[in-house]
Amino acid sequence: MAFRSTNRVVRPFEWGLEWAREWPAARRLPRNGHDPEQYLRLMNAEAIRDSQEFFSYQTPRDFRLEGEMLSFASPVPSPYPENDTVWGRYFPGRRKAGRPPVRKAVIVLPHWNASAEQHAALCKGIAMLGISAVRLSLPYHDRRMPPELERADYAVSSNIGRTIEATRQAVIDVRAMADWLGSRGYEEIGICGTSLGSCYAFMASAHDARFRVNVFNHCSTLFADVIWEGLSTQHIRQGIEDHIDLDRLRAVWDVVSPVHYLDRFAALTKRSLFIYTTYDTTFPLKFSKMVVEHVTARKLDCKIVQLPCGHYTMGESPFKFLDGYQICSFLKREL
Repeated sequence: MAFRSTNRVVRPFEWGLEWAREWPAARRLPRNGHDPEQYLRLMNAEAIRDSQEFFSYQTPRDFRLEGEMLSFASPVPSPYPENDTVWGRYFPGRRKAGRPPVRKAVIVLPHWNASAEQHAALCKGIAMLGISAVRLSLPYHDRRMPPELERADYAVSSNIGRTIEATRQAVIDVRAMADWLGSRGYEEIGICGTSLGSCYAFMASAHDARFRVNVFNHCSTLFADVIWEGLSTQHIRQGIEDHIDLDRLRAVWDVVSPVHYLDRFAALTKRSLFIYTTYDTTFPLKFSKMVVEHVTARKLDCKIVQLPCGHYTMGESPFKFLDGYQICSFLKREL
């Protein structure tokens, strides 16, 4: 199923230094003759050293809820107007007659290349439990996709800097959405991410104590390794491998690797569910097991579930029902 899509494009390798100009560290670390790789290594190291600064932002002031659609300007602007409006589909939690509203909500982050309708069923299921849900459109996805694209290629690609900036934008958009939920009176906020959305969710939660309950649906440690070894991203590797090897790729994508934020995550009070699959060829199993080793070593308050399927078959019967049950029951119990 990893090869079911036929519209994957091998794009040229680019360092993408222009995307680093607005990173906080760029103001104090000019390029000063560094070659592109050296400069990106320097910027990654600085961003990891002060990741709270890297993922800092100003709360938007233009939140608009029209019907079920929430929109606001992303605190991280890009050259693409479509991408600069963040969209969230709001599913208010079901209220029981005669009882006060439940002030709990979950932000749902879909997988890479998810359509606008995917993950809506999960949100409806969460809302049926009395917990409100907001499905966030990831950068360069569905309504945020520039017209020249068929896939969300600008979110993850062979452009090193753009991939980092898309990740930074996603993390900040999630935190801004939590601001909106707080302004609506929600007191308990959870987060649920799938695949790429899980990566974004972990980094957002590691930098935001408000996400007390977390679901990471597919999990991995190293961003570069997943791109290099995952079957679904071989077209990206093809654009990269003639220019940079895996060790060097890790160094220039360090800042978007969840493994670097495990200690920060562990320092916060959280309850988490980590789900991974036995036959995953997109997030290879060894990287999910590394997550398990890390969270076990840090004695995180978490539940770990391994499903006997693959990355894409998790979205097929019967596994999607098993997955949905694990997610919804965990959120109902812990949030």
